[in-house]
Amino acid sequence: MTPQQILTRHDAAIGRRRPHEAQWRDAYAHVLPAPHEAASLYDATAADAAEQLAASLLAELTPPWSRWFGLAPARALADTEEGQAAAAALETTAETLQAHLDRSNFAVEMHQAFLDLVITGTGIMLVEEAPPGETTALRFSAIPVRSAILEEGVNGRLDTVFREARMTTAEMLRRFPFAEIPAAMQREAAAEADAPDPIRHRLIEAVWPDGAGHRYAAVFDAEGLKAPILVAQGRFADAPFIAFRWLKAPGETYGRGPVIKALPDIRTANRVVELVLKNASIAVTGIWQAEDDGVLNPATVQLIPGAIIPKAPGSAGLTPLAAPGNFDVSQLVLNDLRARIRTALLADRLSIARDQRMTATEVLERSAETARLLGATYGRLQTELLTPLIARSLAILARRGEVPPVLLDQGRVALRYESPLARVQGRADAANTLLFLDAVAKMGEAAAAQVDAPAAARWLARTLGAPAEILTPVPSPLVQPE
Repeated sequence: MTPQQILTRHDAAIGRRRPHEAQWRDAYAHVLPAPHEAASLYDATAADAAEQLAASLLAELTPPWSRWFGLAPARALADTEEGQAAAAALETTAETLQAHLDRSNFAVEMHQAFLDLVITGTGIMLVEEAPPGETTALRFSAIPVRSAILEEGVNGRLDTVFREARMTTAEMLRRFPFAEIPAAMQREAAAEADAPDPIRHRLIEAVWPDGAGHRYAAVFDAEGLKAPILVAQGRFADAPFIAFRWLKAPGETYGRGPVIKALPDIRTANRVVELVLKNASIAVTGIWQAEDDGVLNPATVQLIPGAIIPKAPGSAGLTPLAAPGNFDVSQLVLNDLRARIRTALLADRLSIARDQRMTATEVLERSAETARLLGATYGRLQTELLTPLIARSLAILARRGEVPPVLLDQGRVALRYESPLARVQGRADAANTLLFLDAVAKMGEAAAAQVDAPAAARWLARTLGAPAEILTPVPSPLVQPE
């Protein structure tokens, strides 16, 4: 794209994002308010539930200090001697990647990205290569969705990202020292050092798919220029920006999160608590009336214990007004609203059960119910977040020479997910298989002879995520001479 085409697409993408901005501001003001907005927040139910949901997503999808992914050879090679050797190499690669994730800021930034996902329905993670000399080769940054402009590609993913920044010419030259700009702008940059309020121009950064990789360009659009200037450009083998969504409606670009769904209840609960507090202040201090008899000055009256309030003889003095009615029904309304908010944000589904009398079957059923509730969301996060994140991280490590190149899209390497949420379905399948094997064993030797025990053991190992090196390799078939 030319610089002018980048600006045109950026402006068009901003127009498509603008209808969402007011809703995002409202959601943040009620769930994660800025310091100047916190005074208008009276109910913290949504804030607490949103934080719990973000923490649960981190623990269920990408648990810190725990392997939530695995690399294995494709099923066609898995049971051969070549596959066993490849499995050992891939296991070493996965351990190397996990070590880099543990030493990096992945867990911190991933939690922030999940918090943005819960509130706005869309999260963005930037995966960069750390400078040489640091303890890890990976660096992660959670990008606020309100600071990025996204476009959806033909494959249904958010693969085009624009970012806008306002900076002076001197700041732009410090960031892009090799940018070619006119002499007039260079003089402007030299004069900005003494200016109290220098002029800031917009800088547009864009990343978009181009063939097998992604292109990067930075365009400086300053006032007085005949055309925008391309100050930097480059190419990525894998997309550095990974945008993912909770769910989306057909025809929309940005996602919708559980906070957006529960926003009417969140607003109402906040208003009800505000009214309850106002009613409580009236109940404590009361509403009073007094005769203006020249003795009593209402402006100097203090309603404190032990106070003596003067009044003229024969006057009514300070008289309390009866409240027009009680507000007890507000508690019923508030309890219902808080319950709906916690249900919408899955706080009552993802929390640990308090009943110690639950059986193992009940625990499994609860886990299965959680998997059903998050099934669609987990499938989308697996496609839009987890797979691109692993591919991008492996590409950075391969460029550093720490792992061999791993091509996940060539059909020879399978990416397995071993997070707690991913294991729920595997445990259910394994339980059904074990139930079948137990039934067959009770049918006698003739029925048991129909079961291939080594094949069943290998299937259970794959389903339950057991490491491949604990299995004996299957010998390759002998090649008959021609």
